Amino acid sequence: MNEQMMALLPLLVTTATIVVSMFVIAVRRSHRLTGGVAIVGTLVALLALVPGWNATEAHSVAVTNLILVDSTAQFAMALILVTTLGVLTLCPAYFNGYRGHREEMYLLLGVGTLGALTLACASHAATLLLGLELLSLPMVAAVAYAIDRPRSIEGGIKYLILSAGSSATLLFGLALIYAETGALDIASLSAAIAGAGLGSPLVTVGAAMLLAGLAFKLSFVPFHQWTPDVYEAAPMPITAYLATVVKVGAFIIALRLLHAGVSSASPLIVSAIVALALASMLGGSVLALRQTNLKRLLAYSSIANFGYLAVVLALPGVGAVRAAGVFLVSYLVTSLGVFGVMTLVSSPMSRHDREDIDEYRALLWHRPYLAAILIVMLLSLAGIPLTAGFIGKLAVIGVGVQAAQWWLVGGVVVASAIGIYYYLRVINAVITNVDPGSERIAVAMTWVYKASAAMLLLATLATVWLGVYPQPLFEFGRYLAFP
Repeated sequence: MNEQMMALLPLLVTTATIVVSMFVIAVRRSHRLTGGVAIVGTLVALLALVPGWNATEAHSVAVTNLILVDSTAQFAMALILVTTLGVLTLCPAYFNGYRGHREEMYLLLGVGTLGALTLACASHAATLLLGLELLSLPMVAAVAYAIDRPRSIEGGIKYLILSAGSSATLLFGLALIYAETGALDIASLSAAIAGAGLGSPLVTVGAAMLLAGLAFKLSFVPFHQWTPDVYEAAPMPITAYLATVVKVGAFIIALRLLHAGVSSASPLIVSAIVALALASMLGGSVLALRQTNLKRLLAYSSIANFGYLAVVLALPGVGAVRAAGVFLVSYLVTSLGVFGVMTLVSSPMSRHDREDIDEYRALLWHRPYLAAILIVMLLSLAGIPLTAGFIGKLAVIGVGVQAAQWWLVGGVVVASAIGIYYYLRVINAVITNVDPGSERIAVAMTWVYKASAAMLLLATLATVWLGVYPQPLFEFGRYLAFP
């Protein structure tokens, strides 16, 4: 019992943080106090991982038949909590300019984080669905939080309708698999996906619908249409959360379904994943070429990046899973840095975020430290050597070469080459000098801004350090493994 409680401690602390935040809001509305409770609670939840952390891949703690805390769950929870902590440090500076109630935003992020943590530990379809809904529904309200912006309301409605459709598709797929197998635990679902084929039509259609539901959450092409519109409509910190925490939660459960079984997915399912990976890598990169809105550009960049991650979903073996861990860490650190700079440049929240590429013109001459961070992060997203992004792409290419999946390797290389162009467009705008009399890009030099800037500095140092010395990245990536 003690071991189970220790394993559940991060979820319990996160739940307690939500309850305390609600109590604080009910007693006295204070943006600073509510934000502080959310940040401290998330930090305590992260520290709560330490006592139960176990480096052995075979070690796992089953908490009923619904929750399994193993090395993969611990790895995912660590990423989710660190990334959430980074997003939360951006919120006080940004929402300080919002004229309505600001405190409920921290509740929405807390509930979403609890959903992501639940997905990380899910061992049954019930936990899977509960985690997905806990993660998705708060994000609908978070996207539409700025009710004085028609675009935000539109984005929230789009996300609600499409998210509900994807959840219904996923649920119907689970029902079809259950009708054939009579089981709903993740191990049985994984075995069903491994046995999907023309000889078992119910399982095959169910597996396809399950894959389609998760593909929507991960923005795989052609299930990506919501992504650029919702990213553009959401407040800047929420866009960062959607691009990182939301996708990590969905990806971990997809990884469990495709890699936790005794055998790899059936050739039919693997072929579908290969098609999704190629379409996402190339489609996301090509669509990003014409974007002048940086939010939309990063949305398509996110689609391409999870196309790279789809490569490891299609490949069997421990090496593919560990490559996914390496890529996830590099992607999360880099994305948090890019969206963090955009958040600070847009702080405090006003009628319009700085999201057009032209609005970042000459940022190097106005705010050199923010420009330097943005340039490093964009180079990392492009996969330039001596950055964490390069190591992540190298890991994915390595497992593709080992498995002789040359189409996938070629897709990663071609999409990365295209990506270099549109990332360099943004960098060119950042470093281009303009007339001395042009409008200066101002930021609010408050203590919350400085705290956010310190977080971005740590993310930048991590990006460069892991690019120069990637051994810790690979050591940490090995925790993403299945018994």
